[in-house]
Amino acid sequence: MTLVAEITDVLGQTLEVDEALARLSRVLVPRLADWAAVDLRVGSRQVHRVAVTGPEGRAAGQEDWRGYLPPVGEATHSPLVQVLNEGAPVLQERVDLDAPPDSPLASVHDAFLGAIGAASAITVPLGSRRQVTGALTLVRTDPARPFDTGDLDVAGDIGRRVGLVIDNARRFGRQRAVAEAMQRNLLPPLPAHGRFQLAARYQPAPPGSQVGGDWYDAFALRDGTLALVIGDVVGHDLTAAAGMAQLHGILRSLAWDHAEPTGAVVDRLDDAMHAITIVRMATLVLARVEGPDTGPWTLHWTSAGHPPPLLLTPDGSAQYLEAGQGLILGTDPCASDPRPSAAHALPPRSTLLLYTDGLIEVPGSDLTKGLSRLRRHALALAHEPLDILCDQLAARTPLGSTDDVALLALRLPVP
Repeated sequence: MTLVAEITDVLGQTLEVDEALARLSRVLVPRLADWAAVDLRVGSRQVHRVAVTGPEGRAAGQEDWRGYLPPVGEATHSPLVQVLNEGAPVLQERVDLDAPPDSPLASVHDAFLGAIGAASAITVPLGSRRQVTGALTLVRTDPARPFDTGDLDVAGDIGRRVGLVIDNARRFGRQRAVAEAMQRNLLPPLPAHGRFQLAARYQPAPPGSQVGGDWYDAFALRDGTLALVIGDVVGHDLTAAAGMAQLHGILRSLAWDHAEPTGAVVDRLDDAMHAITIVRMATLVLARVEGPDTGPWTLHWTSAGHPPPLLLTPDGSAQYLEAGQGLILGTDPCASDPRPSAAHALPPRSTLLLYTDGLIEVPGSDLTKGLSRLRRHALALAHEPLDILCDQLAARTPLGSTDDVALLALRLPVP
C-alpha cells in the first residue's frame, strides 16, 4: 500500500505521458521488479512499447526493445495478448515462460523475456477491463524470489491507476491542441503600414502547461494611425482562448473610429467587458503611433495592469515605459477616475517591444530579475533584423516558465 500510494503521488505530478511512465519505472525498478516494460495501444490493433527499464538503466541484451510491436492477434495464449484483449492480469511462472509463442507479438515479447533472463513475470492491463489503454509487464530474474498472487494484486492496482493517468493526459493533450490551434488561428496577420516594420510571435506554454489567453494585434485606425495591442486574458484553457477572441474583436471596434485618448478607449472596453464577453479579468496595453510618414513619431498608450513596453534606441539604451499604468480590466467596474494615458517620443531606428508576462515571469521568482533579463537580451539583439530579434527573444524564455508568450515588435524607419 505504501508503494501504491507513492506511485499515485508520483503520477499525479505530471500530465505528460512520457514523463509519467519514466517516473513510474524509476519507482517500480528495483522496488517491486528487476525489469519493467510498458506497452501502449495505438489504434485498435497496433502496440507501441514506449518504455523498458532495467537495473541501473541497462538495455536488455544490449538491444533497445522499445518501438512498435507486431499487431495484436485475436485467439492466442500469449499473456500479453490476453491482457490487451481481455483486460485480465496474468502471472507467469517459469513453466509458462518456456511455452512456445503462438503469434508474432508473443514471439517478440518472449524474446524480450528471454534476453533479460526472466524467472517470473506479471502482465497487467493499464486501465480497466472496459478500456485497456496498454499493458505493464514486471519481471523478476531471481528464481528464489518469484512473483506471487499478492504481487499480482498490487500490480493490477498500479495498472488501473496508470491507465487513468494516461487517459487524463491524452484528454489534456487533445484539449491543449484544440486551444493552441484556436489561439493561433485567431491571431491576426500583421498589416503593412508605410515604412514601419512589424513582427510578432506566439509561443505556447511548455508541455505540461495549458494554453492561455495571450494575444497581439496591430491595425490601422480610421485616420490611418497605427494601433498596437498586447493582451493576456486571465485563465489557461479553452475558455481563456475564447475570451481572448471576444476581447480582441471588441477592442478593435471601440478603437477604430474614436480619436479619444487610449485610456478612454480601454475604459469603455472595461465597462462593456462583463456584459458582452465571458472574460473575468485581463491585462493589456493599447498604443497608437502618431506622426507623419516622415516623422517625428510619438507613442500614445495606456496599460491595464500589463508589463511595460520596452523601447530600444539606436544609442544603445533600453527603457521601460512605465507611465500610463491603470487597473487590470475587470477589477473595478465602478471606477469613476479616468484611466491614465501616456506619451513618449519614438526616435528614428528605435524598436518598441510589447510582450506578455510569459517572457519575463517564472513562478516563485522575482519579476524584477525577469525584466532585467529581457532588457539585457533585447539590447544584445537590438541591431538584428526584427524577425531574428523576435525569434531569439522567444527562444530565450526563462527556464521554469509555465505560461505562453505573445510578442509584438515595431521598428521605426529612418526619416
